[in-house]
Amino acid sequence: MGMEKLKHRWMILNMVCVFVLVFALSGLHAAETIPEGAPALKKEEASPADAVQKGKVAKATYYADRYNGRKTSSGERYDSQKLTAAHATLPFGTRVEVVNVANGRSVIVKINDRFRRGKVEAIDLSRAAAQELGFVRQGKTTVRIIPVAE
Repeated sequence: MGMEKLKHRWMILNMVCVFVLVFALSGLHAAETIPEGAPALKKEEASPADAVQKGKVAKATYYADRYNGRKTSSGERYDSQKLTAAHATLPFGTRVEVVNVANGRSVIVKINDRFRRGKVEAIDLSRAAAQELGFVRQGKTTVRIIPVAE
């Protein structure tokens, strides 16, 4: 009787896996097709949801208050009220849009500092930028970093 129950559970698990696979594949196909007669979006008409899907996903934190007034790697003084950020590889002066994945809020910051955090993609924001993105109380969040064309 125990072996019979095990076979029955195994068969149900297999059917569920097949169902999930078929559902996932049909969803991928449906996402790629555009209904007939639907107007195509032009690049400049991309929806806000599309903007959240662009760029690199990163972990975001913000500078502690004790760094206010100290020199950054670029030579500028850190000002917690300016919209600036530190990044491991982006050139100084680069402007990027940072989008909080949790709430969709975004801010444009200028890279003016450097840091190293291993292999994890990360950005360290000024307090003003963190406030704009709405994560000061949490201390960190997941964001997308999108280069801004100038």
